[in-house]
Amino acid sequence: FCLFTFANNKLNTMATSKPTMPKGMLDDGFEYTLGPPSSGFSIFLASRTKKVHFIRHAEGYHNVATSETGSNECLLRGNIPAKEHPLYDSRLTSVGIHQAQQLKEILAHRPSGGRSFTAFDLVVVSPLTRTCETARHIFGRARTPGSPAFLDPGQAPDGTPEHQAGIPVPAPRILIREECRERWGHYVCDGRRPISEIAAEFPDFDFSEVRHNEDVFYTEDREDSDHCRERSMQFLEWLNSRPEKCIAVVTHSSFLRHLFGQFGDSLNQQDKDKLQRLAGNCELRSVVLCSHGNKEGSVIKSLEPPRGPASTIRVPSVHNLAALG
Repeated sequence: FCLFTFANNKLNTMATSKPTMPKGMLDDGFEYTLGPPSSGFSIFLASRTKKVHFIRHAEGYHNVATSETGSNECLLRGNIPAKEHPLYDSRLTSVGIHQAQQLKEILAHRPSGGRSFTAFDLVVVSPLTRTCETARHIFGRARTPGSPAFLDPGQAPDGTPEHQAGIPVPAPRILIREECRERWGHYVCDGRRPISEIAAEFPDFDFSEVRHNEDVFYTEDREDSDHCRERSMQFLEWLNSRPEKCIAVVTHSSFLRHLFGQFGDSLNQQDKDKLQRLAGNCELRSVVLCSHGNKEGSVIKSLEPPRGPASTIRVPSVHNLAALG
């Protein structure tokens, strides 16, 4: 894969590729051509590219706590089960809600894809509460799971030419994926509630691809950095397999750091720093995901629970089969 930063409807940073025959392309609002091999440009078929808008969750109560105390010690469970800690699966603060509402307003006036605003084919969200809340306040109502886009009664943002013309704009499908959750373990904020609780709070979000109700990933130990990097690449493979061309991903700072840290070696230092720097709360970082084609058709591994110390938040298993009826 290759990542390009994307802003103001233009490709701004590109990586070096092998020589290819000169070729021009016009597609989805951006145009670029290949110069000589030493030009510092890359070119890929438009069919192998996607715009991906990564969004870190807005401010949560755990962010405030670490800022006020100056360390992450306040995120440790201490002598109580992780799920009983007040910062477990932390929610957004009122400031965080306002941040998300501000980004919603920015997207409503950010031209993209031939529209006067930015619309998304798909929104992918980490299952943690703070990312679900962030998605709710940015994107509003989601399209009913299983409902085709042409049956959705969505409208363009108020005040846009599309809204005035009565052009229908379906609400996005909001899909929950465990792969883009925060680096798990050790800190209570990075565990999640049972999906049965979260889904009841966000009934129009699509949880159909989450495999476990309880959080089987959270452990006493922090997820290994190598595993988090591998997981982030598996997530890119999954994104690449999707048919949608404009995707938003609502996720977390450490996950993004482990993802973007694997890219940028061929960029100039300024662009590399922009790509790899720590994301702020509710920051939107837009890239173009380009597939080299060598991953097409490959089997995408499912995310499996870690093998390590038992979680402090699991419920006991039922061993009596007769009790199950």
